[in-house]
Amino acid sequence: MITGKYPGLRLRRSRKNDWSRRLIEENNLTPNDFILPIFLIDGKNKKQEIKSMPGVYRYTLDKIYTVVDRAIKKGLPMVALFPYTEKKKKNIIGTEALNEDNLVCRALKLIKKKYKNQIGIMCDIALDPYTSHGHDGLLKKNYVLNDETVKILIDQSLLQAQMGCDVLAPSDMMDGRIGLIRKSLDKNGFKMTQILSYAIKYASSFYGPFRDAVGSKGLLKGNKKSYQMDFRNSDEGLREVALDIKEGADMVMVKPGLPYLDIIKLVKDNFKIPVIAYQVSGEYSLLTNGINNGYVDKDIILESLIAFKRSGANAIVSYYADKLDKILK
Repeated sequence: MITGKYPGLRLRRSRKNDWSRRLIEENNLTPNDFILPIFLIDGKNKKQEIKSMPGVYRYTLDKIYTVVDRAIKKGLPMVALFPYTEKKKKNIIGTEALNEDNLVCRALKLIKKKYKNQIGIMCDIALDPYTSHGHDGLLKKNYVLNDETVKILIDQSLLQAQMGCDVLAPSDMMDGRIGLIRKSLDKNGFKMTQILSYAIKYASSFYGPFRDAVGSKGLLKGNKKSYQMDFRNSDEGLREVALDIKEGADMVMVKPGLPYLDIIKLVKDNFKIPVIAYQVSGEYSLLTNGINNGYVDKDIILESLIAFKRSGANAIVSYYADKLDKILK
């Protein structure tokens, strides 16, 4: 028996009924909060499942309309294009990145021709899908060169802008590239092309399935710790964001996502800039395999996605983006 004066406020009152819980909920998700990654592959009439990412596929360009149609129908505001580059097209300097007939460029032209501005297109700016050593830039004596790499990234950015890319996303983590890319875009008539900077990209072990998806698995020589961030650090991330904002970034990315919710919140609280979270391939594979093996309930997906919104993310790059009708119901 409870004795003494009991508190007048019982927070459980508001949690008793579904309508009441919905009335006071602080965070929610809609399709507007998502960006769908699309993996591209050469050939015809192929929809190729990625073994390390169950339920995620590579598509040939003749299949891409089906994917984009579905994304538009589901209300997604943007898709992100990632190429699977054949080994024969890779070399030490990533020449294929500047080929105006590469997979990404061809996909951009096809999508823009058919859909105009019905949906936005985001493309990575980096060399790792195209280099034989798997690094994001030019390699010399096992060290990735900064300034020499940035010169190529500028050309890659211009090429993709010319092909119709709406949002350029430098994911390379080279110093100074945002400002130089912005100046080059403005100078060449692409003042309205946006830049989403991977401002905080950690040298993470969560990227393995993605490397499989783009064909760089097993190619990486060494690691990326000399240019991607140390996962022990957070203040350094704020410095990275501050620099990229000063250089002209329209939005910033935090990658990976779920293990770095504290970083997302730090960035949002300090800068009030649009923050995009990337729920990366390793996160997707862990969740999906857990569900498929019966270890966790599928509702874990919604719980993890809400965590991004609660931490302050404006949008989420997620391989679940085309499955939202089942997740959000």
